[in-house]
Amino acid sequence: MAHNPLEDYLRELRDIRRTGSAVPETSYYPPLRDLMNAVGATLKPKVRCVVHPSHGAGIPDLGLFTPDQFQGATAEEPLPGTKPSRGVVEAKPTSDEVSLTADSAQVSKYWKGYGQVLVTNFRDFLLVGADAEGDPVKLEHYRLAPSEDAFWTAAAHPRAVVEEQGAAFVDFLKRVMLHAAPLAAPKDVAWFMASYAREGLRRVEKRKDAPALSAIRGALEEALGIEFDDERGEHFFRSTLVAKKRAASRPGPDDQTVKQGTSCFGEKVTN
Repeated sequence: MAHNPLEDYLRELRDIRRTGSAVPETSYYPPLRDLMNAVGATLKPKVRCVVHPSHGAGIPDLGLFTPDQFQGATAEEPLPGTKPSRGVVEAKPTSDEVSLTADSAQVSKYWKGYGQVLVTNFRDFLLVGADAEGDPVKLEHYRLAPSEDAFWTAAAHPRAVVEEQGAAFVDFLKRVMLHAAPLAAPKDVAWFMASYAREGLRRVEKRKDAPALSAIRGALEEALGIEFDDERGEHFFRSTLVAKKRAASRPGPDDQTVKQGTSCFGEKVTN
């Protein structure tokens, strides 16, 4: 099995916690930064994560930048006055709830300043972006474990978590990093559809329920600005899922890819 950055992330979090000297939030910034950098390095253009970017609305925990925002490939800091083009990350302790943090004045301030905020407590990840009218909305949500205790128990066995969730989690982070990028080509749309199809099939295969299909259907409809509301639309939607393996084998998005305004799916998160 190919190496997955989720395994390193969980192992580093576990090891830091085991020291008994960890600060609930800031001690875990390095593993989170390294996770974002590992996933961002697979994209074209690459996405780089910087701790405490200082330009914009306050000082968020992490900023997501593209190479054109640095003086050169080896530069450690973005160009002066540069805001992270792929949004920011706001992290809280594992004891906090991301849905409450997402409703806070702090996240609202960051959203107004940066347009996109990934809120996390290191175990849950909730993307706050903009809807079609430009208003803030909670988009995708990924949960590594159902509770804080369950998360730390799972982190003690990172390989098992990766076997179950590794591909889905990395796909989620890629979509997060690509949300703020312009849609450039048909193959970029194809990648997004394949990504959602993979996630939809994972959930359907795992839970065997109609709501999972309904949720992924809604995400695709909003992402593409269309509705699968007739017989041909229904056929196209189901064919997209059935063709998952063929779509998954295509190269990932390159140049500047992505679709804004994609709604959440799976575990519904609402305002």
